[in-house]
Amino acid sequence: MKRWLPLVFFFVLVGFFAKGLFLNPREVPSPFIGKAAPVFTLPVVGDAEKAFSTADMKGQIWMLNVWAPWCVSCRVEHQLLMALAESRTAPPIVGLNWKDKNREAEKLLVQTGNPYVAVPDDLSGRVGIDWGVTGTPETYLIDRAGTVRLKHVGPIDLDVWLNKFVPKIKELGA
Repeated sequence: MKRWLPLVFFFVLVGFFAKGLFLNPREVPSPFIGKAAPVFTLPVVGDAEKAFSTADMKGQIWMLNVWAPWCVSCRVEHQLLMALAESRTAPPIVGLNWKDKNREAEKLLVQTGNPYVAVPDDLSGRVGIDWGVTGTPETYLIDRAGTVRLKHVGPIDLDVWLNKFVPKIKELGA
């Protein structure tokens, strides 16, 4: 029996690796789904005298889009975010400017347009860590009670918007 143990162990490992091949790396489970969104207050990009707080969104369904000017994927999703903001078909979008060491966010938003109701500046990346951010872009949907209802890793495209966000937003009664 002992001589078969390594073979059994080998097949168990192969099974785990095979299962991993079929997992979607964009579907990173968030421990915050169904829990209160982490609270923060940060200065706003372009006006350090102003601050944004998650308390500002209390009673609203809203989205937190974690982005950075250096993020190529963020620029890919930017056009859709602009279209959603202009058409008012999305809840308010807050754009968490994450680890913008070169201070490019304000200039970029002037050039490309600003789909956000607020752009809090997370220069240190600490708030992103509190939210469990693993990279940019990441987008969270928060309900009226301040509970995280959805997390999407990667750029939002039309398919993701229509098949993932819209049903959840409708479910929340928006």
